Amino acid sequence: MSKLKKIPKFKTEDEEREFWSTHDSTEYVDYTKAKKVLFPGLKPSTRSISIRLPASLIEKLKVLANERDVPYQSLMKILLAEKVKEELSVKG
Repeated sequence: MSKLKKIPKFKTEDEEREFWSTHDSTEYVDYTKAKKVLFPGLKPSTRSISIRLPASLIEKLKVLANERDVPYQSLMKILLAEKVKEELSVKG
């Protein structure tokens, strides 16, 4: 591997964020020496969205969620995540 570039010192997180949004980290980090770590208490960031669904679909979701003893919004996230993973694996 060629010589790695030195990571600059940043004054703020915004400055660092801007830097990494325009630079390739492989020029600065040797990933062959990376170690796998776990962050068991780290929760993924979430964002609220609004989505309009037919009332009949919401009712069906509530029935399924009740059968699984989970909130229907949680069931929606599970089902959506499963479908996205499935679709991505088909393409990959």
